[in-house]
Amino acid sequence: MTEKSVTSPEKTYVRFDIFQRIGHALLILSFTTLGVTGLIQKFIDSPISLFILRLLGGIESTRQIHHIAAIVLMAVGIYHVLDVLYRVLVLRVKLSMAPWIDDFKHLLEDVAYYVGLRKHRAYYGRYSYVEKMEYFALVWGTVVMAITGFMMWNPISTTRLLPGEAIPAAKAAHGGEAILAVLAIILWHFYSVHIKHLNKSMFTGKMTREEMEHEHPAELAEIESSVPQPIPPQVLRRRQIIYFPVALVITGVLSFGLVQFLTIENTALTTIPRAETAEVFVPITPTPRPTPTVTPTLDPNRPVGADTWDGKYTALFRNRCGACHGVTKVGGLTLATYADALKGGKTGPAIAPNNPDTSVLVQIQSQGGHPGQLTPEELQAVIAWIRAGAPEK
Repeated sequence: MTEKSVTSPEKTYVRFDIFQRIGHALLILSFTTLGVTGLIQKFIDSPISLFILRLLGGIESTRQIHHIAAIVLMAVGIYHVLDVLYRVLVLRVKLSMAPWIDDFKHLLEDVAYYVGLRKHRAYYGRYSYVEKMEYFALVWGTVVMAITGFMMWNPISTTRLLPGEAIPAAKAAHGGEAILAVLAIILWHFYSVHIKHLNKSMFTGKMTREEMEHEHPAELAEIESSVPQPIPPQVLRRRQIIYFPVALVITGVLSFGLVQFLTIENTALTTIPRAETAEVFVPITPTPRPTPTVTPTLDPNRPVGADTWDGKYTALFRNRCGACHGVTKVGGLTLATYADALKGGKTGPAIAPNNPDTSVLVQIQSQGGHPGQLTPEELQAVIAWIRAGAPEK
């Protein structure tokens, strides 16, 4: 009878507990949402951005999703601060993420390895210098995004302390940091951690002995050379009695700051103001007007009075379309003046008098779901106005 070979399961080591993995999952969710909803606003004229905007229900709902994701990210930051303090003050875990002189030595040793002067890479501890750089880049980026996000979210409060130029500066910094963060995750973190080495420890919580030998040999040697001593219950309890009141105060202060972030200002600033529903005032007694010496010749199909560019549509387009087609000229189109509307943008004239079918404005609005979508009644009025020659005055 032949003996059956029994393969023992490979030994594993716990690297991240459930609380760390939950925090990481929330970080992934909020960061990804912020990246998508933020970049499509920065590159609003991209076809991909317009497609995603329509899927999300327009610019206003996209901004609301962006704001909710920002709140989740800041909440994760508060949770992370409390978690780190508990591990350091109560469990007395080493500050293994803090940079030390060994990290500079490891960097020099890796450079020597890559140029052929050393046979193996540096022996990393719990975190390598690359992981520490990523971590502090995340911390720095979160701080920058929170500060600049507050400035844009609360512009009036910001300009009480800073000059008005601070708002566009914050917008530029916010967008630039967003691009940097997304590229760092895709080109650096995701490739190095999940593709190059397929490190699943942040999802499974564990690493095999072979993985530890390859990625963190110094930590493995420390684990196997020492016997962990559990913290006596009375000592743990004493530390917790000190920690929890401190944590409660920190939570209260940070939560108060988060609430102030969200509620300090209510300016009712919206990209798409509500349409005017009030009736136009018409006096009972008409205002006397001088009789013209020359009777003007009017097109019988041409609307008169308020149904003109100056009387109605310049205000309508400014309210509905001004965020993207004002000074910013998304797609090369601005509707700031009547001449600009006739000239159009990259895809043709926005308004083609007497021909609504070739007017790009009508074509886009007829598809529906546009960030500055007109109501059905407004669109029909615009079509009738264009069909009648789109009079300016």
